[in-house]
Amino acid sequence: MEYKRSSALFAEAQKVIPGGVNSPVRAFKAVGGTPIFVKEAKGAYITDEDGKQYIEYINSWGPMILGHAHPPVIDAVVEKAKKGTSFGMPTEIETKIAELAVSMVPNIDMIRFVNSGTEACMSAVRLARGYTGKDKIIKFAGCYHGHSDAFLIQAGSGAVTFGSPNSPGVTQGTAKDTLLARFNDLEHVQEIVAKNEGEIACIIVEPVAGNMGCIPPVEGFLEGLRAVCDAHNILLVFDEVMTGFRLAKGGVQELLGVNADIICFGKVIGGGLPVGAFASRKEIMSHLAPLGPVYQAGTLSGNPLAMAAGLAMLQELNERDDVFTSLTKKTMYLHEGMEKVLSEAGVTYQINRIGSMISVHFCDEPVVDFASSAKGNNDTFKKFFHGLLERGIYIAPSAFESWFLSDALSYEDLDKTIAAVKEVAKEL
Repeated sequence: MEYKRSSALFAEAQKVIPGGVNSPVRAFKAVGGTPIFVKEAKGAYITDEDGKQYIEYINSWGPMILGHAHPPVIDAVVEKAKKGTSFGMPTEIETKIAELAVSMVPNIDMIRFVNSGTEACMSAVRLARGYTGKDKIIKFAGCYHGHSDAFLIQAGSGAVTFGSPNSPGVTQGTAKDTLLARFNDLEHVQEIVAKNEGEIACIIVEPVAGNMGCIPPVEGFLEGLRAVCDAHNILLVFDEVMTGFRLAKGGVQELLGVNADIICFGKVIGGGLPVGAFASRKEIMSHLAPLGPVYQAGTLSGNPLAMAAGLAMLQELNERDDVFTSLTKKTMYLHEGMEKVLSEAGVTYQINRIGSMISVHFCDEPVVDFASSAKGNNDTFKKFFHGLLERGIYIAPSAFESWFLSDALSYEDLDKTIAAVKEVAKEL
């Protein structure tokens, strides 16, 4: 299939933007071909610059939980923009969305808004270090917390060795304070903690991983992390940038009943505009400037347009008890439909799902961490991706990304998607 306008735009973009994109996954490097340039979107559909419409399962990587160009969100942004777009000064709407977020999420008293999920996670780790007086952190292979230096670390040579930078520009000095554990492997975490007793400020984790496909925690994993942190005076940080306000009103803490010490947000909380946030109980948040010594600032933090979009989104999610049930049912319907047609075609696959997040892996073993996710057949995924794209279904252009459903999807859309998967499965 030809994407003439998108191809021309990509060629132009590459002259002035590194790789032609402002975020690497958009470049289609993992799947080949030319990236689709989006012209507009509404509800469950995007339309590219060549005029082709797609049923889509990215939803801006999560925030469009009620669909693209959702009228209450658009109306809120338009009305707020008429009064000015940025002040760098306090506004009432910041307090309103903060009060609502605190009321919806368990175990938090205060919240600080920032401009991205990366900034939220970076700030949360700084706060954890400042609060505990310790330097080291534990993160998990395959979990992505943005592109801050401390998070761009790969495995060392042994189970308890220091990590090493996996991006030029990240120093060894930064890497030495980041310890890498295996997701869903509590014993490995306990081993690392024992080898670094008294030195670890926090454990940061995506409580449901979304950057190696969708990988839910195995039974007892999050509870085990909570127990380890309690026993060793370590703060537990949940990166709920993807899952917050998507899997439940109160995110994974509510859904699975495990409390973290600091929670990071993004995506849904901005209603599609650039935003992030981190939150905790008052005792910890009081260490932030201007109350305490841990410095964090941002000229555009609490931007009125982002706050207006986020407030409109959260108000609707808070008032509609049916949204999360509806999303879960639709995702289950898609799961069962794809499972049926892939099995009938004799395709080797695994499907992971929780709430409105789902991913398809072309391997014969359960996908529970980065190593098992990496065993997926990427050549099969490339065929799968492009086969669906040609049939008007847009999924993430990487085998290591979760799909995100919006409630704007109809069951007719889901049936069309399952029918497309059935056709593609015959070619795999």
